[in-house]
Amino acid sequence: MRLKPLIATLAIAASGSSFADEGMWQPHQLPALESILKAKGLEIDAKSISKLTEFPMNAVISLGGCTASFVSPKGLVVTNHHCAYGSIQYNSTPENNILENGFLAKTPAEDLPAAPGSRVYVTETVTDVTDKVIKGTEKLSAKARYDALEKNEKALVAQCEADKNYRCNVYSFHGGLEFYLIKSLEIKDVRLAYAPAMGVGKYGGDIDNWMWPRHTGDFSFYRAYVGKDGKPAEFSEDNVPYVPDSYLSVSAKGVQEGDFVMVTGYPGRTNRYRIAAEVDYVFNTSYPKSREHNSKYVSLIEENSEDGSKARIAYESTIAGYNNYIKNYGSMIESFNKGTMYERKKQFEQDLTTWINSDRKRKQQYGSVLNDLSTLVAQSQQHNQRDRMLGYVHRSQMISTARNLYRLAYEKQKPNEERESGYQERDLPRFEAGLKRMTRRYDTNVDKAILLHFLELYAALPKQERFAEVDKAFKLENGFDKAKHSALLDKMYANSTLNDEEVRVALSQQSFAELEQNQDPFIQYAKAIFAVMKAEEDKNKALAGKLQAARPQLMSAIIAFNEAQNKPVYADANSTLRVTYGTVGGYSPQDGLVATPFTTLEGLLAKNTNVDPFNAPENLQKQIKAKLYGDYTGGMNTVPVNFLSNVDTTGGNSGSPTLNGKAELVGLLFDGVYESIIGDWDYNPALNRSIHVDSRYMLWVMDKVDNAQNLLDEMKIVK
Repeated sequence: MRLKPLIATLAIAASGSSFADEGMWQPHQLPALESILKAKGLEIDAKSISKLTEFPMNAVISLGGCTASFVSPKGLVVTNHHCAYGSIQYNSTPENNILENGFLAKTPAEDLPAAPGSRVYVTETVTDVTDKVIKGTEKLSAKARYDALEKNEKALVAQCEADKNYRCNVYSFHGGLEFYLIKSLEIKDVRLAYAPAMGVGKYGGDIDNWMWPRHTGDFSFYRAYVGKDGKPAEFSEDNVPYVPDSYLSVSAKGVQEGDFVMVTGYPGRTNRYRIAAEVDYVFNTSYPKSREHNSKYVSLIEENSEDGSKARIAYESTIAGYNNYIKNYGSMIESFNKGTMYERKKQFEQDLTTWINSDRKRKQQYGSVLNDLSTLVAQSQQHNQRDRMLGYVHRSQMISTARNLYRLAYEKQKPNEERESGYQERDLPRFEAGLKRMTRRYDTNVDKAILLHFLELYAALPKQERFAEVDKAFKLENGFDKAKHSALLDKMYANSTLNDEEVRVALSQQSFAELEQNQDPFIQYAKAIFAVMKAEEDKNKALAGKLQAARPQLMSAIIAFNEAQNKPVYADANSTLRVTYGTVGGYSPQDGLVATPFTTLEGLLAKNTNVDPFNAPENLQKQIKAKLYGDYTGGMNTVPVNFLSNVDTTGGNSGSPTLNGKAELVGLLFDGVYESIIGDWDYNPALNRSIHVDSRYMLWVMDKVDNAQNLLDEMKIVK
């Protein structure tokens, strides 16, 4: 069923004066919200925000996991420090640790290649392809439906990517009620231009992560390069900086409390329309278990690599990512246990059911959808313990690399259009980049320690919950013996050559027949478990096919119900371009506490201990003590560092430009407050706050601390 009434729903929502600043809106929805946006402070035409090839939307780009934006006519890209962290880590060595000390290219010729596979995606078109995706699936179910949908999507993508300069993807909205084809220019030569020192970019570290007050300069700069013909090209010394159609001006005036702001970016995933059974499982099982195992994962890395060593540097990006999730899950669980989300979910479903049953036509159309989906969700959770523990075993880089290589060889036997997504010709550059990235993100002792630990946990599962093929490959038939299995892994790692980049790349070129004969122990493991893992994958696809039919039906009912209740309707985040808006302001995290919306240089200095993670660079401290604020106060008595707003955002929005009513960049979104993390599942206007790097602090650091005048000169600074 198609989502017909969306624009009408927006019009109803826009008419309500109490409408909260909730929602991650698709650009084409913005004109319907123009009256709200104008009332709050938008000065540009709302229609311009809906046009992806016009300013300011064509200046906003994706990095394939984070957001960024062009800020100069020379392809200069600004994003978060933590979004460029992998590239900074990739270029760091114990002898030249730019993670710790920072990096500045004084000329484009000094720019450093970003980590292999780094990309800049410029979204150009978004096309509704729902009819084409669902064509021929109406009478299909289970795996047949899954396969048909996938086939239709692949055909659309292949047609779109006839021009090799573009990357195209089909995204589902509202649980599969709508499908859109998104076409993005794929810039393949991305280089690191500037990153402040760790004492700026990650000031406060994991202690301050998700916390307020915050004093983090979470910004860095890439530069996008293309061939001399202006078209995307792989890295070459002959490439030239990309000239974007437009770029953002950067404000040195900043914002004040109560000012309108909007954030444009690529939020990853939200789950606000999930059913109560899913909420119960995630918060009472999945998140607690994941937090426990992720914490152990980090401790295993730290126990098996010395601080500052080559091994530790190799895993710094991994550690940062895991620590982020650990704290994220902790807040999720805490907020869930304190709050009433689960009860409200159950009440909503009761109200929805009552509303459906109160009308004969509605009951006929939607009467069974909630029960149908609940049954399928329960099926998806049946083997959650097994899937989780084997998943951690397979996170070993040696195992994951071997399995990916084996699957690639298997898929290459098929015509390209029939291959599994991730192994088609379009995916091979990204596949090879992953093989190359491993060179600087892997250590044998660390990987072995992680694998041994999770192998023990997997072996502790009941025998009926394990795969016999995995047990046989790791000699677990008679249980786990730490000494015996440690020796087994020692032998496997000693006899493997997958830690050699040239070997990995060469293996990716081999045929399936050739790879099957390879005696590398990890390749042999991939071979031994392939059939059973493929069978399990097919079972999951069959279940996914059923879910793909059931979830849109429920979403259709929810949308109709919300429309009847005069509530806003927006799709859950799915890594596509969205716009969210709000105002600068503080909040009250708990009784007796009020958080103001700005932090300052003086607050940063008061927090400083000269010990990681509160170790601001010496030159930065000197500038603060001397009160050398320059033109970056924006009417305040100091330079603001970070600020709060109530824009509705989530992961993937990191690096998103924060714009004022004139579409000038006034900050970069980089985090949320601890109490708002549960916003992925539940929106609370009183606690939903996002944290931004103030553009004034970014410019001040560039000017007064790091002498990045060459970059400032090519940017348009609004004073």
